[in-house]
Amino acid sequence: MLDDLIVSFDRALRTLTGVAASARPNPASGLPEPDLPPEQRRHAAGLMRVNHTGEVCAQALYQAQALTARDPEARRQLLRAAMEEAEHLAWTKDRLAELDARPSLVNPLWYAGSFAIGLAAGITGDRTNLGFVVETERQVEEHLTGHMDRLPAADHKSRAIVAAMRDDEVRHGRVARDAGASELPWYVRVLMRAAARAMTISAYRF
Repeated sequence: MLDDLIVSFDRALRTLTGVAASARPNPASGLPEPDLPPEQRRHAAGLMRVNHTGEVCAQALYQAQALTARDPEARRQLLRAAMEEAEHLAWTKDRLAELDARPSLVNPLWYAGSFAIGLAAGITGDRTNLGFVVETERQVEEHLTGHMDRLPAADHKSRAIVAAMRDDEVRHGRVARDAGASELPWYVRVLMRAAARAMTISAYRF
């Protein structure tokens, strides 16, 4: 447990200090940088900042859920998903830099809150833990689909990243469902949507 806590602390530092790498190529690599008007560029940056913060939250959630998972296979699945979410973190960070934008200033707050939520989900048992993954990824998929509609049509780089992220999120949810995830109560799903909405608003602006 001590080793796991040390690893979790190390991952938190890496996430919040921007140390993230991707084993897979960035989906936007090789695509030309669009010549966006300033307003569209700011809007694209705001949306990608939201996505980056979402990946910060995902790191915290998966690390906490893996820390409290009882079944070794469930833990391995959570850690595999966390590795892919780390790649998303790297992709969105790179895109923010290309848009001359910074990550959200409230990322440490959202990391801490998400880690606490992940611990709570894991403590309730593996089936609920996996159910939390299913619902999280369902909501993230909807969120990313909305961003595909809202991103400037000419911003093919951001759109390529978001599309690849969405494919991964769908797969994470399917794997968790197949592993025996239980359905979360309706009020938990509502609270999750409210928290996601608060994160979206704060990260877009700050």
